[in-house]
Amino acid sequence: MNTVAFDLLAFMLGVYVLLDGYDLGVATIAPLVARTSNERADSMHAIGPYWNGNEVWLIAAGGAIFAFFPKAYASIFSGFYLPFIVVLWLLMFRGMAMELRGHFPSAIWRDFWDFCFSASSALLIVLFGVTLGNLVRGVPLDAAGYFIGTFSLLLNPFAVLVGVLAIVVLSMHGALFVMLRVSGPPAARARKVIAYAAPVAFVLYTLVTAEAFSILGWHIVASTWAILPIIGLASLAGETFVALRGHARTAFGFSCAFLLSLLLGAAAAMYPYVLPGYPQRAAGLSIFTSSPSPVALSSALAVSIVGLCIVVAYSAFVMWSLPKVPPSH
Repeated sequence: MNTVAFDLLAFMLGVYVLLDGYDLGVATIAPLVARTSNERADSMHAIGPYWNGNEVWLIAAGGAIFAFFPKAYASIFSGFYLPFIVVLWLLMFRGMAMELRGHFPSAIWRDFWDFCFSASSALLIVLFGVTLGNLVRGVPLDAAGYFIGTFSLLLNPFAVLVGVLAIVVLSMHGALFVMLRVSGPPAARARKVIAYAAPVAFVLYTLVTAEAFSILGWHIVASTWAILPIIGLASLAGETFVALRGHARTAFGFSCAFLLSLLLGAAAAMYPYVLPGYPQRAAGLSIFTSSPSPVALSSALAVSIVGLCIVVAYSAFVMWSLPKVPPSH
């Protein structure tokens, strides 16, 4: 059951990255692909029906950590308290920008909220990337399993490199969503974003992979999971090749495959730890030492699986039933 709980938690976070990833990516590249106020409004309208529901996956994942691994939940939310508070403020500003932008017919008012929309989304991506980098690398924990480092310690070179990679690849993910859902000049500019971002993504992905192998031990190259970087590079190449030829739907599928390879690699690197220790991973909190009683865990799993089936079905229906956003005039 512990492994099933870990897999279910990884699934929730993976779905969040795939779905809210394009929301955040669209917002991040909005200044590049949406030059006028109407085009920026079109970008917001394209993600408007989805963004609120997509963020539910993040909330669900937070609740799942509490239900499945309460000891790890206590340690994670105490050690990452400041970053999580910043995340909450950025989520608030992002939502406010979506809701308040059109309340007054003032160019200054709209420009301010457009800036908040893009800046908060870009910072969210970086923070999430830095957090993922620290989870893969591990964090310093005391004997009781509580974080004993500082916020500056979380900004280590590997975590920052993962944060930079995250903003590049999710910008490409968002650009593909613009090509899928927005008509007119923004779609053409989104293709250019992919053309410029793809070489950077290849370099960053190679650096992150090499550094991850160095941190985890080069023996992992001989393991089954070593195939994931190859799948990732192939997916990134396919995404770039197909996107530049204008096949946005197929390219979006390649982008999802690339992001999944990244997340599967991170999950494989962490397992069986929910919060690995640093420099000794064995000092971390595992899925066995941080879980509740078997009865509590089985009950939480049953409720979560039923709820997820309903949410997945509804999300798929909404995604495929809404039309493309026509250009504003």
